[in-house]
Amino acid sequence: MTNRIKYPFFVFNPKSYLYGEELLILAKRADELALKYPECSILVTVPYTDISAVKDATKNIIVTAQHMDGIEPGRGMGHVLPESIYHAGARAVFLNHAEKPLTLAALAQSMKKAKAMGIKTIVCADSIDEARAIAVMGADVILCEPTELIGTGKTSDDSYVQQTNQAIKAIDKTILVMQAAGISTAADVYHTIKLGADGTGCTSGITNADSPIDMLTDMVEALMKAFKERGQKK
Repeated sequence: MTNRIKYPFFVFNPKSYLYGEELLILAKRADELALKYPECSILVTVPYTDISAVKDATKNIIVTAQHMDGIEPGRGMGHVLPESIYHAGARAVFLNHAEKPLTLAALAQSMKKAKAMGIKTIVCADSIDEARAIAVMGADVILCEPTELIGTGKTSDDSYVQQTNQAIKAIDKTILVMQAAGISTAADVYHTIKLGADGTGCTSGITNADSPIDMLTDMVEALMKAFKERGQKK
């Protein structure tokens, strides 16, 4: 499958909540949903050690790494080699997450390396100004997520969502905008997409749900419902 990220898109990012068999169960469900809704993209972000297993068990999702370093094969003890995650099956990567921030120089190097490898970049921005800077750098997706809202269940206010969308698109209309701060319910997903985001995602809202599989399903269905109601063509 191609690693082109279509919109709308949904990112299931279990961070370190899930691994091994539990992660595979959710990844397989995401794969089923990606097959059911081929007009959207579903990305699953997995720990490095699970990339290969998730890739082998799925066909329709975009397997995504949590981070990578802009290094070449050789020295780099403890670093994440781009060639390694690509070989394992990752075709997209998160960069500059609040839990793994990068200096501007390191971010630029990682983005350059990802582009050379054919790995799509989802780059996190904490503010509108940071989002503008990352748009100039040429990210494939910009995740606009105020750090203070991560994991709180409180979403970004409507004006922030709309302003960041507009600021990024004014620089490069081809960059996809992801809004995911505080997403914890299917209703949050629906509202965020209706506001104009190209995609959204969730972590603890799914992993801590009574039924993570049902929550994942409900969120993807809410994504598709909102997008269709927007009447927007891909």
